[in-house]
Amino acid sequence: MGLMDARACGEAGQMTIEFVVAFPVMLIVAAVAVNACSFFGVCAAFDNDFRDAVRTCATSPAYGQDVAQSCSLIEQELQQGGNAKNVQVQVSARSVAQGHTAFSATVRFEPTLFGAALNPQVFGVSLPTLSHSEEIVVDCYKPGVLS
Repeated sequence: MGLMDARACGEAGQMTIEFVVAFPVMLIVAAVAVNACSFFGVCAAFDNDFRDAVRTCATSPAYGQDVAQSCSLIEQELQQGGNAKNVQVQVSARSVAQGHTAFSATVRFEPTLFGAALNPQVFGVSLPTLSHSEEIVVDCYKPGVLS
């Protein structure tokens, strides 16, 4: 066996060791990148869906429908629109000046490992739950009620 054969064999082993060391880092970076892109997509869709749901369910409520029922209807629409298992939505409302109502919604995004359920840690690096909130103020007039 010549000197060139021994060197080639050692370099092949070195490349394998470098790959074994670098693979977890590459996997963590890929998981973070995929989850970040997924979260940004969820946020963009959530913002549009939330505004549409408030306009549909809260700006012209049915006779006798209170703000809590409006919140429940908005939350149901948002849950149906997202239907992902790693996304939870919460809607609340509060009164603001001049009889207006501020509707707030928060979406919570649990990270996944490329779509599969994920332990909150990948190779010791924890991926936190991400959240995004949106608020819109509307005038919830009561149709059919004269004041």
